[in-house]
Amino acid sequence: MSTSPWIFALGFFAQGLFAARMLVQWLLSEKAGKVINPTVFWILSLIASLLFFIYGWLRQDFALMLGQVIGYCAYVWNLDAKGVWRPLGAWRPVATSLLLAVPAAAIGIVAAHWPEVREILFHNDDIPRWLLILGVVGQTIFSLRFLYQLFYSASRRESLLPTGFWIISLTGAILILTYGILRRDPVLILAQSFGLVTYIRNLMLIRRNRAA
Repeated sequence: MSTSPWIFALGFFAQGLFAARMLVQWLLSEKAGKVINPTVFWILSLIASLLFFIYGWLRQDFALMLGQVIGYCAYVWNLDAKGVWRPLGAWRPVATSLLLAVPAAAIGIVAAHWPEVREILFHNDDIPRWLLILGVVGQTIFSLRFLYQLFYSASRRESLLPTGFWIISLTGAILILTYGILRRDPVLILAQSFGLVTYIRNLMLIRRNRAA
């Protein structure tokens, strides 16, 4: 498993974009006094997801890669729901198809080289099997927030960030933070520590608006 400084730099940059999306969403929500769902949240998410998938691959970390594949598709859908691709007119389906082709291609490459990939990802001496399971569970729960958000939003035909999204985020973040501490991964520790603050604050805003 590589611990090259530039690989960590890539991870920190990707997490910096993830943090920036949460910071923007947090500040706009504080200003409005309620939970806001800005378009830039999803744009930064999409870019960061691509970069963090690469980081996961370079770190030979299946748990990180799995989470990004799930989240990436939700980011594309939300950008479409936000009307980002609307100016493309007839080319809109082409744009979304090309974007969705990225995770499909990644999965195809992994499948084509499965014996080698399995050896790298699942027989890594730096990640015991029990720790890998913890990471996968944490990333799966963390990623399910976007599946939940996607179905919730699709049923209402608009992009929304419901209460369940923040509750699932908080649960997943605690597990991933634990995984990051055990793996001594500074990228995960810093990112999830910041995330916990924003998730809790959004839940506080939701509760305050319900009580009003």
